[in-house]
Formats: sequence, C-alpha cells, structure tokens
Amino acid sequence: MSRRSIALVLVLFSVSAAASTTVIFDGNKVEAIGAFADPGASESLKKALEPAGLRISLPDGAYCDIWLRAGVASGKTDAQGAVYTWLGESALVGVIAFARATTDFRGQPIKPAAYTLRYGLHPTDGNHMGISPIRDFLVLVPVALDQNPDAQFKFEELIKMSTKASGTNHPAVLSLASTDKAAAPKVEPNEHGQLVFSSKLKTQSGADLAIAFIVKGIAEQ
Repeated sequence: MSRRSIALVLVLFSVSAAASTTVIFDGNKVEAIGAFADPGASESLKKALEPAGLRISLPDGAYCDIWLRAGVASGKTDAQGAVYTWLGESALVGVIAFARATTDFRGQPIKPAAYTLRYGLHPTDGNHMGISPIRDFLVLVPVALDQNPDAQFKFEELIKMSTKASGTNHPAVLSLASTDKAAAPKVEPNEHGQLVFSSKLKTQSGADLAIAFIVKGIAEQ
C-alpha cells in the first residue's frame, strides 16, 4: 500500500472514530474535540486533563466544552448527605469552557471563559436548605487562579477563589447529580428541565466511575 493510501485510510479512520463519539439527544449534541489549550492555563493543568475534550452543543449552537481529569485523585468522605463519597475535598474533576454567557446553578451570571471544576459540599445551614437533592457540587474557579491540578484547598479558600468566577460574594457552582452507571458521554434534560451531562471519570487507580452534573439550569426554589 502506498504512503498516500495509508494516509487516506488514517484520515478516514479518524473521521469515523470522531463520528462514533457524537451523541445527539433531543437536539442536544455531545462530540469529541481536541486537547485543552487555553493560553491562561498552566502546562501542568493541561497535562492533567484527558487529551480529548467534549463539546456540548444545543439546538442554537455550541454551549460549552468539557475536559475531564485523566486520573482524578480518589478520596473519602463520610459527610452526611454526600453522594460522591470517593471524591476528596477540593479534588480537581476537570475544566469547563463556556462559549457564551450563561448562569451557574444559583442563577448567577457566568462569563464565557474557562474554569476549573473542583469538588465541594454545600454547608448544612438554613441558607442552603433544599437547594439540591444532594450536597455535592462542582465549584468553578477561573483557570488563571488555579494553576496546580494537585493543589488541595480548604473550603473557605476555594470559595474565595470561586467568587472571581461569579463576581459576587457567593461561589459559582454547578450541581452534581446522582448517577450509578459509568457510561459513554451524553447530555439530556432531567425531570426539572435542567440539562445534565454524564460520563465516565477515570481515577488514579484506573477505575471508571460515573459522574453527572447539571451544565445548564438553576436550582428549583
């Protein structure tokens, strides 16, 4: 086989592989994209992520890109109401880059930019009563402020960093959702009309665990 023929086969294989990762549900689409390359991010952060990202498009166009961490650090929490008990406090789960202005789970405005996603639990106080069926959240931090993927932050420190994403005195958050099956990436509405992204998340031990979080939609209150 000539070099030209081999090159053609490789191109066709790449196109076919990319097409096989495209999932469409009710007009919402998830498709594979390239590596995270935001100039404001550190090289260590870029290397900590999966080499391929996922683009979520709505019927009116691209909404956000997600790069999950390639080997998230496993932790353990016995906090009451927690579902993702295998994630440690402030563990880096991935990066999300919004293509357009949007809102977080509390309805706070979020600018189109790239943010790290770190695990956290909302406080068990009256201000957070009933905000979500579970306590587990992803806290958004501008990538320029979160350069070390292995950093561990205290709750108060993480919240302070996240206020730079929300522009308020409250952190910017996306609610995690309960899921029990690690499956291929997809995005679909839940019973509240919130758009839920779900996928596999690989741990440092190599295990594939299920993760799901609301990428569009606000708390039902």
